[in-house]
Amino acid sequence: MTSRLSRRSFAKGTLGLAAATALPAGARADTKLKLILNWRYQGPQGWCFMAEDKGYFKAEGIELVIDQGDGSGAAVGKVASGAYDIGFGDINALIQLAAQKPGATPVCVQMLYNQPPFTIAVKKNGPIKTPKDLEGKTIGGPANDGALKLFPAFAKLAGIDASKVNLTNMTPNLRENMLQQGQVDGVFGFVNTIRFSARLAKIDADKEWTFLNYGKYGMDLYSNAIIVSKKLVAENPKIVAGLVRAINRGVKDMIADPKGSVAYVSKREPLINADIEYDRLIATLKDEMNHPELARLGLGDVDDARLKKAITVLVEANGLPRTPEVSEIFTRAFLPPLAERPKSVGM
Repeated sequence: MTSRLSRRSFAKGTLGLAAATALPAGARADTKLKLILNWRYQGPQGWCFMAEDKGYFKAEGIELVIDQGDGSGAAVGKVASGAYDIGFGDINALIQLAAQKPGATPVCVQMLYNQPPFTIAVKKNGPIKTPKDLEGKTIGGPANDGALKLFPAFAKLAGIDASKVNLTNMTPNLRENMLQQGQVDGVFGFVNTIRFSARLAKIDADKEWTFLNYGKYGMDLYSNAIIVSKKLVAENPKIVAGLVRAINRGVKDMIADPKGSVAYVSKREPLINADIEYDRLIATLKDEMNHPELARLGLGDVDDARLKKAITVLVEANGLPRTPEVSEIFTRAFLPPLAERPKSVGM
């Protein structure tokens, strides 16, 4: 199904794109944009830095400033506030914002994480075996963590009395150690963020912890995506199309050479453990970017019916004031043709 946003709002953008591509790159002044990532520099962000260092953004007339993030949910808010033009953020945070402030939200133009990574990690030898066991326990996470923000919806679907769960916040660098030391009973996060941050702390999370993954309890949600401001969409649609093309090229390069892509991240943060970040990237490709719909839709697109169901789940579980239309949340108007987008992540 083609969204109303695609048919109407971006018709002029398509014409603008055709005109722009007729010009040599040197004839266009670079447009300066700011992008905020979902988190600190990690292996799965290799697509971004490959696209930058290989000149893909530059070829589209974009001069891009890339900043580390402090949560996938926070990235959406920072684009909505005007602090950034682009965010690599959680589409579910975008849905909740759109339900509360219609007309004032950014829009998703490219879906990258098509499987739900949200989880609660608990100790295997602890008292929590099922979601219901969370009642009476203390569960913590960074304030802007996507899984923490989605907990009310998860609680409703999993039959948890959320009022009986004590929620607490901690800084991201303390999360895994606080769980291991028993300072909290469980922690919120993206499953591969937790798993590999635990490895950095010399903890074998796969052996010692259990993961209560939201997707196993009816939350078939999309996750991190490229979010852009409505101002940028309205004023410079051809640049948005160029941005998405450049990111698509970077993602394809990352899939083709995952180990090599981690080297591009290491250039920004030499202190990362390249081996662990490579493993994190492989796990992200397998667990977060590998939904069966990929073969049919190509990376970047969404299934409208699935997204509509996700919107309904979030609205009902959180008691949001309205149900946004799919066209308010996502547009495929700027995606490259299906033949140019990955239909597999090599897993």
